[in-house]
Amino acid sequence: MNFQIVKTWSLFVGAVLIATLPFWAGDQYQLHLAALIAVYWILIAGLNLVVGFTGQLSIGHVGLLSIGSYTFSILAGKLGLDPATSVVLSGFLGALCGLALGLPSLRLPGFYFAMATMAFSMIVNEIVLAQVDLTGGGIGLPGPMFPPPFESPIGFYYLATAIALFVTWLTWNIARRMWGRALISIRDNPVTAQSVGVPVFKAKLLAFVFSGVTAGVSGAVFASLQSYITPDTFVFELSMFFFVCIIIGGRSSIIGPFLGTVVLTALPELVSPLAKLGNFFYGLLLLIVVLVVPEGIGRMFEIISERLRPRTVHREPISPDLNRLAKALKAQE
Repeated sequence: MNFQIVKTWSLFVGAVLIATLPFWAGDQYQLHLAALIAVYWILIAGLNLVVGFTGQLSIGHVGLLSIGSYTFSILAGKLGLDPATSVVLSGFLGALCGLALGLPSLRLPGFYFAMATMAFSMIVNEIVLAQVDLTGGGIGLPGPMFPPPFESPIGFYYLATAIALFVTWLTWNIARRMWGRALISIRDNPVTAQSVGVPVFKAKLLAFVFSGVTAGVSGAVFASLQSYITPDTFVFELSMFFFVCIIIGGRSSIIGPFLGTVVLTALPELVSPLAKLGNFFYGLLLLIVVLVVPEGIGRMFEIISERLRPRTVHREPISPDLNRLAKALKAQE
């Protein structure tokens, strides 16, 4: 079977399913779940460059998500700013916070960097609780709706999906070009990467700032989807959820973490016994994947695609050594 045909048809079927989902979804809840997957993926796609490609153990991105959500709710809700402008500013503030966090903490070794990101999310949560006049404290704030036609569930789904597809396109292009290979080299051997001229700290910082942008934008759309946000919305378990989606999906992959996001978001919601298990389900699934497929489910698709890809055998013409052949013939005479 021709690999290119399979790839083209897979993309076509996926595009049709995404475009027509509102028309065959069973109810409004399933449409809400699909929009939630898209919102989560906006953040995870950026975080994947930090965790999956660069190898930095960031477990505090829920803090950046919270910043994006509250920024959007304050600007679009309290101040009456245009929602589209508020989304852009939420992403910009997410980038600034990512820069402020990344500059000192990215120089730390892996475990200490993870603790720094976790501490950052805890600090953000305490600030939100303390600034009652601005954030509503423990009561929270309403999440503003987008203007027509995006105020309806179908319109919001298409909006979230469009943003998610755009972010996917950005991360895909980063991953398959020189910057993506540089990030992987930093993850696998930073000393060697530095010795061949890769700007290790700069590359890690740019990836982290980009993940701050996606987290801020994701937080803005998340606030509108949730309709109301409180500090309890942004728990540490949500940050671990983002991290586990990438680990299960597999490093150096785009499709793997996306499938991890779909599975971990949809299964507990659609299968009620799994929802009751909560973190136990996530931990069990992570353990199974690490033991059975340590490279992630994305690697499984890579293996399948490699087997479908036609193998080309390069045949090089043989150039006989005529002088050596003539000497051998003379020796036999």
